[in-house]
Amino acid sequence: MPNIVTPRPQYDSTAVRPRWSELPPGVRELVVRHVGGAVDAGPSAGSGFTSGFAAVVHGNGGAQFIKAVDGGENAVIADGYRREAEINQALPPEVPAPRVRWIEERGGWVVLGFDAVEGGRMPAEPWRPDDLRAALGACAVTAEALAVPSPQLLELGVAPLDAEGDFTDWRDLRAGRNGADSLPAWVPLGLLPQLAELEGQWRQATAGTAVLHHDLRQDNVLIDAHGGAWICDWNWACLGASWFDLVLLLATAFADGHDATALFAAHPTAVGVADEQLDAALAALSGFFLVSGARPPADWSPHLRQHQTWCGEVALRWLSDRRGWTV
Repeated sequence: MPNIVTPRPQYDSTAVRPRWSELPPGVRELVVRHVGGAVDAGPSAGSGFTSGFAAVVHGNGGAQFIKAVDGGENAVIADGYRREAEINQALPPEVPAPRVRWIEERGGWVVLGFDAVEGGRMPAEPWRPDDLRAALGACAVTAEALAVPSPQLLELGVAPLDAEGDFTDWRDLRAGRNGADSLPAWVPLGLLPQLAELEGQWRQATAGTAVLHHDLRQDNVLIDAHGGAWICDWNWACLGASWFDLVLLLATAFADGHDATALFAAHPTAVGVADEQLDAALAALSGFFLVSGARPPADWSPHLRQHQTWCGEVALRWLSDRRGWTV
């Protein structure tokens, strides 16, 4: 097992969410209308880093997974929910994603209802081989279905991976534009030249026209009662090389002792991908997450910085293992 210094976040308890009873009466009435009759709300989803309501709700019409957020207090999250509904509704039917049934706004709140995944649970921590196989299988099916963007997705303005900016964190550190003293003490600053050089190749390495999920964390995967995997939370979809979605997911598997390099090489999306391409992606992600994790605490999400630092470390540890570096 790799020696990971950063404590792994408890991904089933990273969120701070309102309970069903704390939602405004108008929002609860809206949900009751959609699920039918008296409502039995399950426990709030503990995963995630937003403050919106999220829980499975049972009614006479069956079960739905409900998301709700006050757009007046959380405009960014509300916009993310609206975007998620648009992307979800445009996904091809082959993509294993819980489908949004409805979205409505009431009293400034944005409320979504999704198909509930039967027996849905987050993959076990540490990764079990069966859960990991299921997640990688879902990634393969998703990549095949989204290899060519549909007209519906293109109409939504799904943009290239690099449209919102560059990964420059290692290069900025090397040039003295970021304070290295804020990073964890174990970060190998002596490797900045190598990390910066690899990071500089990320655009070319990850370029592509496939639709990506672009936030494929372990807590954005659900395992159903039959062992199948579902990919949730599609608000960050973009265009790029389809294998890019695997990188962070497999970095977390590397942290649990799995042979991430062999799993990557065996995946259908990795056919023809050069070692340098994967390493460039790992360099870009590790720098981004480590620098982000060193920022001041986020009062809206108390576990976010730990999550970012842990993701940065596991990506860098996997990269170091592949390169033979001592970290």
